[in-house]
This record gives sequence, C-alpha cells and structure tokens, in this order.
Amino acid sequence: MSVCEVCGNDYEMAFEVRAAGAVHVFDSLECAAHRMAPICENCQCRILGHGSQSADGRFFCSAHCARTQGHAELVDHG
Repeated sequence: MSVCEVCGNDYEMAFEVRAAGAVHVFDSLECAAHRMAPICENCQCRILGHGSQSADGRFFCSAHCARTQGHAELVDHG
C-alpha cells in the first residue's frame, strides 16, 4: 500500500501524480488538489479549473479576481 503525502493515510487504492519531474502519492482527489492546485492570489481559493496566469506569473481563479489585483488584461472566456 502507499501512503498519501498530504494526510498520511496508508491506502491500497492510492494513486500517483507525476508533475515537473516529481512523483506525488495521494489517496484522494481532495488531497491531490490541496497539494497541487495553485491558489488564487486574490480570494485564496484553490484553482481546479482553467484559471488565469498573469505575465508576472501570478495565478487567479477568474478575470474578476485578476482585475481586482490590477491585471485588466486578463479576461474570462466562456
């Protein structure tokens, strides 16, 4: 069995996520999101979908949050 790197649960159905040359082990999508998902620099929510990234590398969950932080060039597409 493998141990989740977030919660420490020793779980027979744990899974691996490979990103940026590293291997991460999780027991749930919740733990994977907690560790891997970027955080909006305005509202601090986890960005699980298509967020926005500014030219200076800041992450936002939406264009609204980006504009709140002075990044008027970012727009939502629907």
